[in-house]
Amino acid sequence: MPIQADLKPVRISIMNAVHDLAVLVARDEGLFRDQGLDVEIITTPGTAQVNADRQALREGIFERTMESLYHSGDVDQYRMCEWGVMKRTVEAVQCGQRAAKIVALGAAMSKMAIITAPHSHIYEPEQLKDTPVAVSPFNGSHFTTLKMLEGFVKKEHILVVNAGTMQERLEAVGKGVVAAGNFMEPWISVAQKQGFRILMESHSTRSEAASDDLDGATLAAMFRAEARAADMIHQHPDQYAHYLLKEAKGLLEPHELQTWRLLYAPPVPYTRERFQATYEWMLSYPDLVAPGATYETVVDNRAWE
Repeated sequence: MPIQADLKPVRISIMNAVHDLAVLVARDEGLFRDQGLDVEIITTPGTAQVNADRQALREGIFERTMESLYHSGDVDQYRMCEWGVMKRTVEAVQCGQRAAKIVALGAAMSKMAIITAPHSHIYEPEQLKDTPVAVSPFNGSHFTTLKMLEGFVKKEHILVVNAGTMQERLEAVGKGVVAAGNFMEPWISVAQKQGFRILMESHSTRSEAASDDLDGATLAAMFRAEARAADMIHQHPDQYAHYLLKEAKGLLEPHELQTWRLLYAPPVPYTRERFQATYEWMLSYPDLVAPGATYETVVDNRAWE
C-alpha cells in the first residue's frame, strides 16, 4: 500500500517480538497509519532469535546495536524492560550519550521464567542460593531474576551470569553448564516442549523511551495505535503467534506456543510513585544504576499533556 504523503515519519527500534508485539501489530494492521503516522521499524539484534548473535549482550550497554543506533540519531524511540530503560535514561548523559526520557509505561507485560533442566535436582527457588542463573545483563531477564528470587534468597546470595542468547542459554542449562536460566517467549514454550522445569514466572513491563525530537502529539498517536493493537492481541492472540514462532525457526509448532502468556495493555503515564519505587529498588543493588537522578530529569509524560 503506498504511503500517504501527509503521514508524519517516525523511526523506532525493536528487538524481540514478545516485547514489541504491539508495535508490530500496529504497523502491520495499519493502526499507526490510521493515526497519521508513517512508522519505520528498525530491527536490532535481540537474544530471542535462533542463531542470534551477541550484539545485544555486549558488556557496555551503550555499545549494543540498539543503543548505538539511538545515539547516532537513526531512531528516536525504543522500548525495553522498565529497569533497562531506567538505567539507560539515567546514565546516558553522564556517559556522553544522546539523552532520552521515559515517556510511558509501555504496552507489553512480557512473561519471564526461571527454568532448570529436565533432570535437575533443583525444585524450588531457595535452591538457587549462591547458584548462577543465566541472564542477559542489564536487560529484563537480569532484573526479573533479581526481583523473583528476592522473596526466597537474600540479595547477597543471588548470582547471575551471562550465558549468551536464549538458544545458547537453554543449551547451557540442558548441559548443566549453569543450573538455571531466565527465559521469555517463545523460549519458555520451547523449554516446556523439551521437558525443562519451570521454577517460577513473572511479568516484566516495558517502558517507552524517546528523544526530545518526538513531540507529545506524535507520541500520543503512537500510544493510541499500540493500545488498539494490545486489544487486538488480547482478543485473538493466536492470530499474532507467527511473530514469535518466526524467532523459534521450526522449534515450535503453532499449537505449542503458550499464547495465554501474552499480555498487553494500553500505554500509560509513568508516575512519580512508580519512578521512585523502581529507582530506589535499583539503587539497593551495586552497579544497577547510577545515583543522583530525579523524576523531573528522567520522566516526561508529554503524550498526556
